[in-house]
Amino acid sequence: MTGQPPIVDLATWQTARDELLVREKAHTREGDAIAAARRRLPMVEFDGKTEVVGADGPVPFIDLFQGRDELVVYKHMWYDGAPHQGQCEGCTTVPWHFDTAAYLNVRGVSFAFLTTGAWDEVAAFVEFMGYEQPWYSVRGVDGPAGGDMGYLTSYLRDGDRTFLTYSTTGRGIEGVVGSFGLLDMTVRGRGEAWEDRPEGWPEARPAGWFWRTDADGNPTWDETSRPAPQWTRPGATPVRTLGRQSHCH
Repeated sequence: MTGQPPIVDLATWQTARDELLVREKAHTREGDAIAAARRRLPMVEFDGKTEVVGADGPVPFIDLFQGRDELVVYKHMWYDGAPHQGQCEGCTTVPWHFDTAAYLNVRGVSFAFLTTGAWDEVAAFVEFMGYEQPWYSVRGVDGPAGGDMGYLTSYLRDGDRTFLTYSTTGRGIEGVVGSFGLLDMTVRGRGEAWEDRPEGWPEARPAGWFWRTDADGNPTWDETSRPAPQWTRPGATPVRTLGRQSHCH
């Protein structure tokens, strides 16, 4: 039988599972060691008075800490002038998986989303998506407070001084996206071509193949698609254009 794991009795399965557990525990310990090294990185001071724009208008970046000592942000890519369905499908995976910062807040950490979009466009998008975490436009802002999008970035506040402490992109953001971790526990995985897959498994597709779907739920990246979570939103109708006027910033 191809495309499936071999069938064994429970005792044989448990033996194989226990052997894999040794590697999983080693992976966890190495992750802990990396986190310890991350805590020892140097940091960069920047001007916390730099203005960003949110629901209450322009505010200094330091306000994003909400009086707490630490801040984590996700920097969401943006297509200027595009309709909701034309916004970044990869970046959509992060805010859709992050409903509340309550557990961060009790540890003295605030959370926010930053993007380079003009605030009036961003506000409409946030309302459509139903996001509840604070969003801010960093249009025209360089350096640690703005910069390139598609990153998870951490900051520290010491009184009225602000510091960049850590930043990651690419697969570094996967810690926020719980669906990836769950898919990695399934027998088919993510179904992506980069994965090491047993012979006979269903044909793999390019990375992110399931991030956009058409109105019938078929994965596609053509003009009829939306980022998959958008189909759950009130008023999400079939579409015929992504309306992308420029590249993500």
